[in-house]
Parts: sequence; C-alpha cells; structure tokens
Amino acid sequence: MPASAGSELRIVGFLCNWCSYGGADTAGVGRFTQPTDLRIIRVPCSGRIDPLFVVKALMGGADGVLVSGCHPRDCHYSQGNFYARRRLEVLKRFLPTLGIDPKRFEYTWVSASEGQRWQSVVTKFTEQIHALGPAPNQCRSAQAPQEAERSAG
Repeated sequence: MPASAGSELRIVGFLCNWCSYGGADTAGVGRFTQPTDLRIIRVPCSGRIDPLFVVKALMGGADGVLVSGCHPRDCHYSQGNFYARRRLEVLKRFLPTLGIDPKRFEYTWVSASEGQRWQSVVTKFTEQIHALGPAPNQCRSAQAPQEAERSAG
C-alpha cells in the first residue's frame, strides 16, 4: 500500500488455481513486497468466474476487483481463459450501466512462474484503486470479500 494512501481499501482478487495463484505464491515465497489490500479467492479456472461474482463484490463494498488466469493458449483446461476474456470484456463495457467505474475492475494473465509480474500487476492495480479512492454509493459491508467468496464457492 502506498504510504500516502493512509488506509487499506477492499480489493478482491479471483485467481486461477493453476497459474495466477501460483504466481502470487511465487511472489510471496520470493519475498517480493506486495500491497496488503488484496483479498485472494482461489478459483479452479478463470473461465469459471461468473461476471456476477465481480458485480456482487463491487456492489457489496469492494473498492476494486482483479481477475487473473493463465496466459492464452496455456490454460490447464484448454480454453477457460478464452471464455473468461470474452465474458469479462463484455462485463467491463457493462459496468458503467450499473454506475460502477470500469477502472475498478481489471483482468490479466499471470503464470505460476511469474512472481515478479504478479507483484507488478497487483501493485499497479492497487495504486490505481487508491487513486480512485473508496468506491462511492455501494454497501460498505465489512463482509464484501467473504460474500464474494461465498458466491464463488
């Protein structure tokens, strides 16, 4: 978290079990500094992330949502990340209709061996969310990350 920010925001991360979760773990094992704002929810595949999970997290009080999966053509389930990309791109265009700034949502690809890339992605996204500040007009439930996890699980 940037020192100037002053407080931690609620950021939910849906991470693919096979790649991005491993990348986050690699970053942790490598002791790369990472923001503490992110609450990780491990999912079997980015292709299993229903856009409603993202919407519920954002409407439930999360200040930002990051989805990360395997690189294209490197999905453990062959095409999960292609399904994810298609749905998440549509979601990103739909968010303004719900009154949600699309900058509060991002999706990316990180492999298990890319600990430094994970650090860069999560740091950049967290800084972006801190620049936007707390999400306006949404339920500021302390349970937002837990509610998103229940929806995903």
